[in-house]
Amino acid sequence: MSFTLHPRLSADTQVIGDLPLCRVLLSKEAIGPWLILVPRYESLREIHHMTAADQQQLMIESSATAQLLETYFSPDKINIGALGNLVPQLHIHHIARFTTDIAWPGPVWGNTDGSQRTESDEKILAERLKSLFSQLPGFLPV
Repeated sequence: MSFTLHPRLSADTQVIGDLPLCRVLLSKEAIGPWLILVPRYESLREIHHMTAADQQQLMIESSATAQLLETYFSPDKINIGALGNLVPQLHIHHIARFTTDIAWPGPVWGNTDGSQRTESDEKILAERLKSLFSQLPGFLPV
């Protein structure tokens, strides 16, 4: 698969690894954990542009990501969304939300202060996520 990550996604995230279809990213923003799945296809913008098989694989990976967040982080709610207004490359947000987070109960977009995790907290969370994702079939840490 030919694949280049959009520059804004590269700047705002850390790569956790690859599932069979998607690259798994961790947002640097200090809310969440906030994971982003990006199907590894060049110039892909919409889910309905994917083959039926890839749509099904995306749903499998999205559901597994949501389940992982729910099981290991016990959020009050998981927000999943594919907006793509600023970054046209197809990417799906999976955000573990808590009643104590800065944006609750509103959406995270436009309702946070943009704070990022410390480098040490980011490293700890990324390593924990790599370990958790390694339990999923086909996951390759990066």
